[in-house]
Amino acid sequence: MRNILRKVLLFAIAIAVIALAGLFLSDYGQTQKARAITSPSTPVVQQPLFTEYKGVKLGMVAQEVRKKLGDPVLKDDEMDYYIFSDGVTAQVAYDKAKTVKAISIDFAGGTGAPDYRAVIGTELETRPDGSAYKAIRYETLGFWVSYNRTAGPVTTVTVTIQKIL
Repeated sequence: MRNILRKVLLFAIAIAVIALAGLFLSDYGQTQKARAITSPSTPVVQQPLFTEYKGVKLGMVAQEVRKKLGDPVLKDDEMDYYIFSDGVTAQVAYDKAKTVKAISIDFAGGTGAPDYRAVIGTELETRPDGSAYKAIRYETLGFWVSYNRTAGPVTTVTVTIQKIL
């Protein structure tokens, strides 16, 4: 019973992280668009570095995801939740057509997390509390990628790939 409660709690946290990232990036995208319009030189958009996780990509159908990742711990039409180890979990969110609209991977303690440069290709923005974050939007490709590292005694790294809605 305790193990099930732990899984449900992790699932709820994952949903909250994805929702908060979406809210933040919605405002962030508007700010970036305003900057691009007023900036005399628009930077060249780099090619995405991080576009999949374990072979799962945006736009894949749920059946393909489950074939690549196996049976999720929690399975739903809107989201699957996977536990790969004590420290690595992933959430795959689906749109109404049951295709992947977001992939979010959590690395508890940072163990197994990719280097942030391999995800976003640039430096992180460090906050006063020691946490760090950076999101890169690929407007022409229709998605964004973010890297988030929490502060505190046990850090968590979250890497998210999500369609721009």
